[in-house]
Amino acid sequence: MKFAIAVFSPAHAPSSRRALRYAEAVLAGGHEIARLFFYQDGVHSASANVVAPQDEVDVAGQWRTFIEANQLDAVVCIAAALRRGVLDEAEANRYQRPAVNLPKPWELSGLGQLHEAAQVADRLVCFGGD
Repeated sequence: MKFAIAVFSPAHAPSSRRALRYAEAVLAGGHEIARLFFYQDGVHSASANVVAPQDEVDVAGQWRTFIEANQLDAVVCIAAALRRGVLDEAEANRYQRPAVNLPKPWELSGLGQLHEAAQVADRLVCFGGD
């Protein structure tokens, strides 16, 4: 079975941790993840500037490790990212901002990527949000 997973909450939120554990279980069960899509406050999970306190789990770092280890398609909504100051090199240059904080494996793209993932997947599962 093919899954598309959308994350709407920041890394420190319980729903982001649940989304990560769910994604791990999907792959452990022999299924496929068509795309991970980070939207609204979920884009903070992709920021290279997220620092977890020493007594907390670094969920943003765990997301990065999980995505890289499994070579997954991880898309960050460009509109939500810009609004929250999460920029790749191209957008930082475009808007003349001094900081780049969206490293690989993340990619900026639009909501069309979520729509496409929902079309190719058997299931779209969403975590967090209002």
